[in-house]
Amino acid sequence: MSEKNKSFEEALAELEEIVAKLEQGDVPLEEAIDYYKDGMNLSKVCHDKLKNIEKKMSMILGEDGQVRPFSVGGEE
Repeated sequence: MSEKNKSFEEALAELEEIVAKLEQGDVPLEEAIDYYKDGMNLSKVCHDKLKNIEKKMSMILGEDGQVRPFSVGGEE
């Protein structure tokens, strides 16, 4: 499965696995570099998915069915 097609949860779980492997410290350098690259790609996937959700959540459907900017405590 392509990294972009993974759910946020799948990408985050894989990223956590990579971090755990790298934290062990017994990974050969070349393998560590590959893990790092994969981790950076997964981090970008997670970031992009969170930004997309943030955009969707910035709007809320009002009682009259109209889409309005979402604000908390009067902030926009």
